[in-house]
Amino acid sequence: MRRTGSSGPVAVLVGLALLASAPAWAAGLEFYQTVNREEVGSEDTFLLTVVTVDAPADAKVKLPRSDDFEVVNSSRSTQRSVSWSGGGPANIQDVTKYVMVMRANRAGKLTIPPSEMTTAGKTHRTDSVQIDVKPGRLGPPPAQSGRQQRLPDPFASMPSRLPDPFADEPEDEPTIPRGDSDLFLRSSLDRDEIFVGEQVTLSLYIYSRVDLSSVDAVTMPKLEGFWTEEVESPTQLSGEQKVVDGVPYRAYLLRRRALFPVKAGTLSISAAEADITTGFLFAGHRVHRVSNGLKVKVAPLPPGAPQGMSNANVGSWRLSMDVSQTRVELGQPITVKVILEGSGNVKNVNPPKLTGPSALKIYDPTTTDKVAPQRNRVQGRRVVEYLVMPQRTGTFTLPALEFPFFDARARSYEVSRTDPITLTVEPAAGSTALPPTSSAHVADSANEQKNVLTSGGLRPVRYQARFVAPSEPPWKRSFFVPLVLAPLGLLAGAALLGGVRGRMATRTEADKGRQQAKAARKRLVEAEKLQAGADAGAFYTEVEKALHGFLGARLGGPVIGLTREAIGERMTVAGVAQERRARVLYVLEACDLGRYGGGGDAAARQKVMDAAVAAMEGWA
Repeated sequence: MRRTGSSGPVAVLVGLALLASAPAWAAGLEFYQTVNREEVGSEDTFLLTVVTVDAPADAKVKLPRSDDFEVVNSSRSTQRSVSWSGGGPANIQDVTKYVMVMRANRAGKLTIPPSEMTTAGKTHRTDSVQIDVKPGRLGPPPAQSGRQQRLPDPFASMPSRLPDPFADEPEDEPTIPRGDSDLFLRSSLDRDEIFVGEQVTLSLYIYSRVDLSSVDAVTMPKLEGFWTEEVESPTQLSGEQKVVDGVPYRAYLLRRRALFPVKAGTLSISAAEADITTGFLFAGHRVHRVSNGLKVKVAPLPPGAPQGMSNANVGSWRLSMDVSQTRVELGQPITVKVILEGSGNVKNVNPPKLTGPSALKIYDPTTTDKVAPQRNRVQGRRVVEYLVMPQRTGTFTLPALEFPFFDARARSYEVSRTDPITLTVEPAAGSTALPPTSSAHVADSANEQKNVLTSGGLRPVRYQARFVAPSEPPWKRSFFVPLVLAPLGLLAGAALLGGVRGRMATRTEADKGRQQAKAARKRLVEAEKLQAGADAGAFYTEVEKALHGFLGARLGGPVIGLTREAIGERMTVAGVAQERRARVLYVLEACDLGRYGGGGDAAARQKVMDAAVAAMEGWA
């Protein structure tokens, strides 16, 4: 064959042509953050946008965190921007955009810390952002001015995302369990490191990929070391879409509680449990699920606490006093309310006790609470109402009250104070005015006579007495002995009746267990008829149902829906031998493999049948 040319020069020319037409990637790395408004109200939300341009694949971005701001929602989007200019090669940029919906926790000149990006051993930081926060609500942001963006926004036409119903949940996603991947319980805390007396919110969710009919017998975790307050307890199942490790789920909130630790240290929260019914009507299937356990680190309050401060005085509080009237006549009562309101453990805080001069008699108070959780935080007020009765005319002062507390967000101790209240007591109408007393004579006036009789004095007490002969004592009467022995006879009869009913119930439960075991063996016979059939799945399903029914009869309760580990534990508690436990678990695993792994040959089916028969025979 004759060669017509060399391939080397052609390859070089083709490579040069491809290089000439290849896109020119952006050479510079860009990393910055912006806000959509620089002046907001403390009740408004605003957007913080963090943008990376042409970031390497191994780049790790750390978004800003600050106690002055609350992250309501967050999202991440990636897009490639392509542009041409002057007929030259294409300019391609990879843009990643992080959008955070935020709300300020307090008013003032606040600073959003810079974001950080780590790549190739180097850390890049954006500029910090200044925000002017005014009290209250300022409304929607103003229209955008002609200010130029440093980079054209490729996401400008994208619609805003709806509020995330899981914005208050912790950042870590739940882990899908191996055995119960279609339906599982998940307990979560909004924080895992707090101070004594500070609120941490516990949420219990069902994650499901199947239809739910009802949830019964929800057992919340044991909360030793916590004061608890119910925040949310839905009466109907209402699910929200949630993606876990790329798998779509429906998440159902079961309970949400506010926990206030009463001691420092690492406190454990045990697992929650629930009985869940899936499907509808006659296709319903009831399963039992157990959630994960949790731990929270509780730090003691920092040193420098005011004297007499309780661990319950944590949060944000305001103390005030309300007086029904400051000028009264002698003999008329005065109502004084000591009001403590704010966020924290409302039902466990104690407002300061009202005191006053001895010329004012202060009766024991009554306490009322009003709790109104907002955004999963316990808020409300505690009102302590006193009745004050003046004993003398004059001018008296109720001293100022103080309530010390620890603000966990500011990490500082604060004191809320009231102003002193001056009361003026005047003589009653038509009575002789007594000289007003000063504070120097209060102690003496308190000991003076307060009850003055009328001129008529007290009338004598009139009482007419008569003598009656004593009657016969009751123990000598005929009805006394039968009356005393009657309760003993009733008690003996009740004990006899209870013993008879207990024996009958025991016999009935034993008969029921034997009937269930007999039915399970009959089902195994039906499975043997399907052993040689073409439908391997029907055979293995029937064997598994027969073994489940037999285990339910022998272990005293249904095992359908339990994991292999849970069934093994049930058998261990029941005292089943190790060899029999291994044989039962082998049959269950083989049934799963047979249904979903092809069914196996005739020898494999016979081996599973023999193991199932051996597992049921000779059971003690």
